[in-house]
Amino acid sequence: MTTKNLLVELFVEELPPKALKKLGDAFAGVLFEQLKAQGLVAEGAVLAAFASPRRLAAHVTAVAAQAADKAVSQKLMPVSVGLDAAGNATPALLKKLQALGADASAVVGLKRAPDGKAEALFYDSMVTGVTLADGLQKALLEAIAKLPIPKVMTYQLESGCELPGWSSVSFVRPAHGLVALHGSTVVPVEALGLKAGNTTHGHRFEAAVDPVVLKDADSYAATLQKDGAVIASFAGRKAEIARQLAAAAAKVGGGATAIEDDALLDEVTALVERPNVLICEFDKQFLDVPQECLILTMKANQKYFPLLDAAGKLTNKFLVVSNITPDDASAVIGGNERVVRPRLADAKFFFDQDRKKTLASRVSGLDKVVYHNKLGTQGERVQRVRAIAEAIANRIDVSLVAAVQRAAELAKTDLVTDMVGEFPELQGIMGRYYALNDGLSVDVADAIEDHYKPRFAGDALPRGTVGLIVALADKLETLVGMFGIGNLPTGDKDPFALRRHALGVIRMLVEKEVSVGLDELVKGAVPVFGDKIQDASAALVDFIYDRFAGSLREQGYSAQEVDAVLALRPQRLGDVAKRLAAVRAFAALPEAPALAAANKRITNILKKSDAPVGAFSAGVLVEPAEINLYQALDRLGAVARNYLAKGDYTESLRTLAGLHDSVQAFFESVMVNAEDIGLRNNRLWLLSNLSEEFNRVADLSRLAA
Repeated sequence: MTTKNLLVELFVEELPPKALKKLGDAFAGVLFEQLKAQGLVAEGAVLAAFASPRRLAAHVTAVAAQAADKAVSQKLMPVSVGLDAAGNATPALLKKLQALGADASAVVGLKRAPDGKAEALFYDSMVTGVTLADGLQKALLEAIAKLPIPKVMTYQLESGCELPGWSSVSFVRPAHGLVALHGSTVVPVEALGLKAGNTTHGHRFEAAVDPVVLKDADSYAATLQKDGAVIASFAGRKAEIARQLAAAAAKVGGGATAIEDDALLDEVTALVERPNVLICEFDKQFLDVPQECLILTMKANQKYFPLLDAAGKLTNKFLVVSNITPDDASAVIGGNERVVRPRLADAKFFFDQDRKKTLASRVSGLDKVVYHNKLGTQGERVQRVRAIAEAIANRIDVSLVAAVQRAAELAKTDLVTDMVGEFPELQGIMGRYYALNDGLSVDVADAIEDHYKPRFAGDALPRGTVGLIVALADKLETLVGMFGIGNLPTGDKDPFALRRHALGVIRMLVEKEVSVGLDELVKGAVPVFGDKIQDASAALVDFIYDRFAGSLREQGYSAQEVDAVLALRPQRLGDVAKRLAAVRAFAALPEAPALAAANKRITNILKKSDAPVGAFSAGVLVEPAEINLYQALDRLGAVARNYLAKGDYTESLRTLAGLHDSVQAFFESVMVNAEDIGLRNNRLWLLSNLSEEFNRVADLSRLAA
């Protein structure tokens, strides 16, 4: 089968920049899969996706002009329906064959084969392979239909339709051109009122020729860059922008670097077709404003790349990615500098105005901000966070109570400042600046910023203990409150980010080795809500352990290891990693499988039996095996508990592995459910003590195969 390379391009008006990369990948991916499904693409074919502000395209290697013919066996109907008693074709069978393009002569060639409980008739035929024109038409329409577009535009066609000016189509943006080249041959396909050709358009202002004529599929990218002044590849433009940013920063000197922001780089890549990075600057007086404010306004509003010095401090220079390359760029540079000045002036105004009022004076303003219609205002929420934080501080370090109370009380006050009102992303960050301006301690100021941490996976944890306590209290208040009113995450919906809050609590408890137990933390937060919520602490604790289990599995621990440790619901989550290491070391011992199975057997025996009454008595022991087990347990159990008290879980379990022979001998020669009630009761007590000793670190029965 001879093949050629295929190029398909859809030329459109400017596409949504934040969705461009996804649109380009989806368009090319679906097109390729559809061609492959129809047998038009050879094995090992390579797909290249292209996406620029005004085009979506795909280049596919090794595409056939027509797919190979293939044999098809089609089930017709049960034999009892298709043939009468004499073996002749029924009218139903003849009608079915006629629909398939066959006649009565095909009856003798039909095959019989079992189909479930009955026997069925099958018709073997050779299906002609689809042509590229038909296959690409189907693939193109499918690729357009499956684009991840939340909203489409409906627009009227001006030509090439039944009613020009009235006939309409729907797409993400109006489409104005379609290219389909198989080698150098145009493939006759249509879409969105357009017929395929071999011409496209380049840069709006800098194309050398218009339209751009494409000689063949393989010259697409090179021709567009040469004649159209367009870098069609999204990845190619992104790499070129990154290269130019680095070169411009080096030109500024002083160790300057452009701020790293992959999302911004992607967005800018989707805004330009021929990038040209220019160096601009702003008045140094604006550097008195916190750099986070300036960086955010330049990135979010203007799509600029601020420059940082070698120490990571903002400079008064920034980089602009222009879509034009004039001989004299001064007008472009001057225009961007004029545009950014009002933005920075606004930020300076907000900062100056906000500092005229202390954070403490803003506390009452939180009473006017609704948090949740069932949980009250932000002011009420702050009081709850303060009470929870105070309780945690009393358990961790009493000397921090005053600082914790102050930080919790002021943590949300920057929500009612002008700066955070304009830039919500700066909540906490601005609170820290304003707290320092008010003369508050660094611990309190840091806690105001850090109580939102960790904001996302991999984010830094609070810097100090005050911040840690307030952050725990803030997240616990959210979790307990939302669970208490029944606002639980469902499927992929989690509007209050409860999963993220739970993982944040877990990370803080684990990485900071907080000494307060999880149950105590959760249950202690319930009373501060009064009658606003139901007590859902049990469900919340289960939810947190479930999140913890998922996190541990992602870290490489097996499901069995995680299940064994978390089955005990360890209260100090900071110990879990050591418990898991101990379980893993224990599982590697030769005695482990038998002991895990024995532990599971003990668990089942105790579940099926009535709880033993009275107390264990060594004097009631009769059989040598049970006496031996008791003595071994008494001796090794004391050693294991000593290791446990020191936090050496690995040696504790390794010590208990020495019970292997005694346990095996016990089950081989001792009848637990003896007829004598006293004897049976004593043996159940012995097994209960053994189970308790084994399961102090983890539930070892969960390791049984």
